[in-house]
Amino acid sequence: MNQAMVRQLGIQPYEQTWQAMRSFADSRDSSTADEIWLVEHPPVFTLGQAGKREHILQLSDIPIVQSDRGGQVTYHGPGQLVAYLMIDLKRKRLGVRDLVTAIETTLIQLLAGYGIEGEARKDAPGVYVDGKKIAALGLRVRRGTSYHGLSLNIDMDLTPFSWINPCGYEGLEVTQLRELGVDESVSGVTQALIHEIQSTFRYDSLSQ
Repeated sequence: MNQAMVRQLGIQPYEQTWQAMRSFADSRDSSTADEIWLVEHPPVFTLGQAGKREHILQLSDIPIVQSDRGGQVTYHGPGQLVAYLMIDLKRKRLGVRDLVTAIETTLIQLLAGYGIEGEARKDAPGVYVDGKKIAALGLRVRRGTSYHGLSLNIDMDLTPFSWINPCGYEGLEVTQLRELGVDESVSGVTQALIHEIQSTFRYDSLSQ
């Protein structure tokens, strides 16, 4: 089985989507096809399972959710594309480090398609442009399968990132496609990301 199901969910609450991911991960078996969920979330700060609240520098009316992904604190909001990757790593013969590298490669190739040079950093997972973070990673692997995934800033209000230490790094700046001169909708970037995911993970097909 070398195919995956792609689900474009539109704008969905974070906690509801997270619980649905966990249920999918718990119920799947070796015959279950991988799934890729593409979504935007209403404004929310999320902390990884070992996330430290001191990385939230300013309280606001934006809710804070402690989830079971890896990593520290990040922000999700409209205009940011989130991709949740529910992949059978044993079937794909991928380790956790391989998965991180594959996601970063997918994002770097996506940016290259818009004429932007992105790079990964060994000390801080994610993808950066000129030292500013444009995409974040947060993963959970359980029973040989992954869930959670990546977030890519496209055309959003970046202000809430200044109220946290993004991903636990003090003073880390963030950027987005719009600031880099890319006038593209979330739906347009979604289609480009689907293409790059299929290429990097070598799926024979992605059904939608």
